[in-house]
Amino acid sequence: MDSRSQSNFHDLLPLMAEKLGGDALIGELCNGFQLLMDKDRGVITFESLKNNSALLGLQDFTDDDLRSMLREGDSDGDGALNQMEFCVLMFRLSPELMEQSEFLLDQALHDLFRD
Repeated sequence: MDSRSQSNFHDLLPLMAEKLGGDALIGELCNGFQLLMDKDRGVITFESLKNNSALLGLQDFTDDDLRSMLREGDSDGDGALNQMEFCVLMFRLSPELMEQSEFLLDQALHDLFRD
């Protein structure tokens, strides 16, 4: 994604995680997926992302930015994002949340092997 779009993007995922907790955060990500998905196909396509991107504050993203997001999250290569791919992508696009997750995982592993 170009720097213009990235500079307009505010990572709210860590704040949401802190306020909502893990289960509710996943629920909100699923709601976001529902907003963006193609209702007939049950996945996020380029067209559904482009048509609904303003709902999530992505209206300034270019077509190339949106295609790049799809490519980055599309782990099975079908050209679309299923719900799991979307949730994983949202976490990957949130460096702060990833750092918090790594810290919590390290802490849990340390506690597990200490006993």
